[in-house]
Amino acid sequence: MAAGSRKAGAVAYQALALGAVTAALWFLISNTAANLEARRIASGFGFLAREAGFEIGESFFLRYSAGDSYLRALAVGLTNTLMVAALGIVGATALGTLIGLARLAHNALLQTLARAYVEFLRNVPLLVQLFFWYALITEALPHPRLAHELLPGLFVTNRGIFFPLPGSVPHLEGFNFTGGAALTPEFAALLIGLVAYTAAFIAEIVRAGVLAVERGQLDAAHALGLTPGQTTRLVVLPQALRVIVPPLTSQYLNLAKNSSLAVAIGFPDLVSIANTTINQTGQAIEGVAIIMAVYLTVSLSISAFMNWYNARVALR
Repeated sequence: MAAGSRKAGAVAYQALALGAVTAALWFLISNTAANLEARRIASGFGFLAREAGFEIGESFFLRYSAGDSYLRALAVGLTNTLMVAALGIVGATALGTLIGLARLAHNALLQTLARAYVEFLRNVPLLVQLFFWYALITEALPHPRLAHELLPGLFVTNRGIFFPLPGSVPHLEGFNFTGGAALTPEFAALLIGLVAYTAAFIAEIVRAGVLAVERGQLDAAHALGLTPGQTTRLVVLPQALRVIVPPLTSQYLNLAKNSSLAVAIGFPDLVSIANTTINQTGQAIEGVAIIMAVYLTVSLSISAFMNWYNARVALR
């Protein structure tokens, strides 16, 4: 009887909580709709089909012009965000792994440099780092006529980084390069900043994961005649992944969300284009809702993939 009473009470409390939440949502939505109507502010997502009327400086995969719709403009911003997030995750993982292993090296100089990198980069705000990289690219690098050619066809200038494509090599024409492909200063600064900053946190995660591997595993690997590189690749890292993957997921999520700081240096990501859309249409609620929905979807997708991968590498 007592157990039944407790269960009934729990159900009643849950029903009351659900009712309170429903009432709060109803009040919020109805009050917002009334205020919008009183101020004659349009609502709904019909504006997405209207002509945007503004240009976007950089677009991956999708062609865009000012005559296209707001929906296509936001799609361009989304592809830009996904591109920088994907490249950032790959770059930060590679660099962070190297820095983390360097922190465990027997070479005192290498260990000190890796530690200095971690302590400096993770304690300086990311926004400040983005401003630094953007200023470095636009102010310290030469203009196109004096471009640095790091590799054949690879030119670094204050107008961006130009590199060849199959059948197309960048060449100087007038005051800038044409042909090939290019990374704008805004994209380059954002990508470098995200990679460098996130790698500092990933390095500590990798270091902790490696240190979690039992000493006996290393001794067994040495007894089998494995080289230090083989020991790290074949013995240490596979076992360290079970410790590394869960916190690594959080860093991937942080990197994806931190890409929204692109608006500070002028890169046309989703947030930047959504802000322009809000300013032109006045539909801030819908614009912010789109931003929230996109980042929620991206974050849940990353979490789902990393949870699946974590289950694959977990010890049985």
